[in-house]
Amino acid sequence: MDDRRRMKDEKSMMKQAKRISSVRELEVYRLAFDTAMEIFELSKSFPPEEKYSLTDQVRRSSRSVCTNISEGWRKRKYKAVFINKLTDAEQEAAETQTWLEFSLACKYINQDMFKQLDEKYEHIFAMLITMERRADSFCK
Repeated sequence: MDDRRRMKDEKSMMKQAKRISSVRELEVYRLAFDTAMEIFELSKSFPPEEKYSLTDQVRRSSRSVCTNISEGWRKRKYKAVFINKLTDAEQEAAETQTWLEFSLACKYINQDMFKQLDEKYEHIFAMLITMERRADSFCK
């Protein structure tokens, strides 16, 4: 029994010892970045008349999720600013979902692609909300 407890304690200490040194190590950042790149590739097939409207907007909002996470990470010594930037990232994710819904309605993407991307953003929301709730563990 003591060996199991010791092993569990050692694993716990190893997790605590491994500190995140870069925003790029955050799972939420990686998912948001990869999803933004997926949207970029997908939006290349949108019609030319959407270049300065839907295409530009969905690309901008999806990238803004990542940039807000990055800004919050750099300002995490101020808890209120950190939380504010996470909230901004959530708002950009919501905007991206709306643009994706327009893309679906205009038949630029199919239902399966919409569902896949929408679920990724729901996962991003969940991670951002968890980070907000545990802001003290991220803030210096």
